[in-house]
Amino acid sequence: MEKLKANGASAIGKWRFAGNKDLHQASPSTTRSILTTLIDNLDSDESKSVILLGYGDPSPHPSFAITPIAEDAISAALRSAEFNGYPPSAGIPKARRAVAEYLSKDLPYTLSAEDVYLTIGCTQAMEAILTAVICPKSNILLPKPGYPYYEARCDYEHIEIRHYNLLPENGWEVDLVGVEALADENTIAMVIINPGNPCGNAYKYEHLKKVAEMARKLGILLISDEVYAHLTFGNTPFVPLGVFRSIAPIITIGSISKRWAVPGWRIGWLVAYDPDGVLAEQGIIESIKGFMDISPDPTTFVQGALPRILEDTQGEFLSKIVNNLRVCADICYDLIKDMPSILCLHKPEASLSTMVKLDLPLLKGIEDDLDFCLKLAKEESVVILPGIAVGLKNWVRITFAVEPSSLEEGLRRMKVFCKRHTSKSM
Repeated sequence: MEKLKANGASAIGKWRFAGNKDLHQASPSTTRSILTTLIDNLDSDESKSVILLGYGDPSPHPSFAITPIAEDAISAALRSAEFNGYPPSAGIPKARRAVAEYLSKDLPYTLSAEDVYLTIGCTQAMEAILTAVICPKSNILLPKPGYPYYEARCDYEHIEIRHYNLLPENGWEVDLVGVEALADENTIAMVIINPGNPCGNAYKYEHLKKVAEMARKLGILLISDEVYAHLTFGNTPFVPLGVFRSIAPIITIGSISKRWAVPGWRIGWLVAYDPDGVLAEQGIIESIKGFMDISPDPTTFVQGALPRILEDTQGEFLSKIVNNLRVCADICYDLIKDMPSILCLHKPEASLSTMVKLDLPLLKGIEDDLDFCLKLAKEESVVILPGIAVGLKNWVRITFAVEPSSLEEGLRRMKVFCKRHTSKSM
């Protein structure tokens, strides 16, 4: 056997392998990476309990406890011994059909099982569609602020990113004029997160129709991230982009992660809305199938449980989740209004979080949003997400999908922190 030199090198020369630098460069921009940095900055000697208001995961909190119907469905699927093998690459037919029927309840037509591809949560659905549409010199339009995994994946795939603005003064609507100005002959797709994350906004029907019309005008694919579907609690109901499939070809992605509060179960879907066959003609459908053929599958018994979860979950449970989010959103907005040096321009009406603007000239000893979050974690043991993580510098994202008592205590500490750092001369 070849002996190693003292420095670890092969006796015949240097090792011929090395880490993938593209992965190194992409991963620091993810939410996980930034939150890990903040948690590492907590004061280990601080006696205060740590309050996490930066994670979009309500599952640890009793107010968002899972429905027993979902637990029983998983148990029954596992014990049935019917779901121990490999599933088809697009998903178990019965589960695909259940997703189609579930989504069709909100549409003026009926989806088929063939329109649905089951994925390992929304994350794999994102990977599937971004990989399917990539081509040389292409660029993609992403929202600012948005969900950083899109940026990370595009960076890894070497897709040029062009950010369009969401307008806080207009309830975080899409800047459609800006979208048209950004697009060129190499623009292939536009991503919209509906309902909005991280802004906590719900898009009106009329505005979404304009978005679809813009996509048609530009000749681009519209990708709608609908992981927060139905988690709306203001005056604007959720409108699925699939309603506008006659205007433009649309891909939507979704999952049970947020509405059922089970992100760890990793079951989601990608759905093609293509009545005119444009996606098929352009090769997108075959590319999606090709991606699924070479990718891992969602756990088979979770797929097996999915029909029962979607069909049997009572409206009472789903309403309870929404009502709890409404209560927490109200607490968050009301308490933020009393804090010095920060401003919430739009009351959250959807999803699990809201964006808050920092008035940096009034904050002494605070350089930017990351510095704000690092010092808040160290001084008050409260973790929130800096705006740079979602593309909006000198803002912060606060997740309110926690126990109301924890939310109130975390925001109370945040108010103390803001008072401590607000210049007295102002």
